[in-house]
Amino acid sequence: MRLRSLLGFGLEALFAHRLRSLLSLVGMSIGVAAVVVLTGLGEGARTYVTDQFASLGSHLLIVVPGRVETVGALPGIGGTPKDLTLEDSEALRREIPEIRRIAPIAMATEAVAHRERRRQVAVVGATPEFLEVRQLAMRRGTFLPPGELRRGSAVAVLGAETAAELFPGEDALGKVVRIGGLRVRVIGVLEPRGVQMGLNLDEVAVIPVATAMRLFNRSSLFRILVEGSSHTDLDRLSQRVIEVLTERHGDEDVTCLTQEAMLSSFSQILTALTLAVGAIGAISLAVAGIGIMNVMLVSVSERTTEVGLLRALGVSRDQIVGVFLVEATLLSILGGLVGTGLGLVGVRVLRLVYPAFPAAAPTWAIAAALATALVVGLAFGVLPARRASRLDPVTALNGR
Repeated sequence: MRLRSLLGFGLEALFAHRLRSLLSLVGMSIGVAAVVVLTGLGEGARTYVTDQFASLGSHLLIVVPGRVETVGALPGIGGTPKDLTLEDSEALRREIPEIRRIAPIAMATEAVAHRERRRQVAVVGATPEFLEVRQLAMRRGTFLPPGELRRGSAVAVLGAETAAELFPGEDALGKVVRIGGLRVRVIGVLEPRGVQMGLNLDEVAVIPVATAMRLFNRSSLFRILVEGSSHTDLDRLSQRVIEVLTERHGDEDVTCLTQEAMLSSFSQILTALTLAVGAIGAISLAVAGIGIMNVMLVSVSERTTEVGLLRALGVSRDQIVGVFLVEATLLSILGGLVGTGLGLVGVRVLRLVYPAFPAAAPTWAIAAALATALVVGLAFGVLPARRASRLDPVTALNGR
């Protein structure tokens, strides 16, 4: 029996029982679509995190209090946090010539108000170099003025959304706002930037770091951002930063996080997550395979006479197996293709609803879903096919 004849038999059987075939097709399609959408979400999360780190530049160190023993671990895990101070920041600038820019950061959430309007936002205490270190741009006005690190003036730079909400239809420049119990004058508004490293830079108020520390009643910094020059070896710079701070503190009680180390950690976590959610989606493929097996078993029982006739005409058992496996394969392939299309549409809808989240189904996931659908269809089609091939021709012709 030629391949063309096998395909003809398979298609004829599928069209003869349209509803049953459609239900099996739907089951397989849902399984493949689930794999495509879930892996698309996982890949989107990985790409999003990668882009967030890339937006900071490739020569940035983040100095955090506390010692992390595991290389590339996430900030705040392990170690005993100790204070970072403005004096530490000055010492780093003074003793390490490879540092291009340095930005000590103090941060907390406070209410920012203008007349009857108020909004809870992240208040960031920083220095003028924060603008370049975080690669931000000004929409209007100027950023924080240069000056003595410990003498913070009563000025603020607002994020785009913060300015729009506090001053609808007005120019925020020169206006006075209240941050907690402090009155400050708005000297600038940032260009919209969105969320960067978990901080929505459109909903912030940036004030001088010394002003922030007085406002928050703190003597310690949240982070110190260190930017090396373009030719600087970040590993050597990181080691030098740790040496300087260890000498000042009498103990190695800080951690330097590099972009590469953090990317590696997040990439490993998100890759594992993508595989896990893909595997969860693949469970539905197994359920769809059971549906195909049931359809094929029913098909065998209903086509007993047809099988007997084929055997009487000299068709071998292997060819009978081939007839039913082709039918199962067609169901799997059609279901896989339809499911892939539905999955890609689902990923596209996610990107339209959440344009900032770069959901994208990886090619390997699509190929793996299609291959799994095919393997599942064949695996669950073997039992019905073998059962059909073992029918006795005389008994089958009698319809028993």
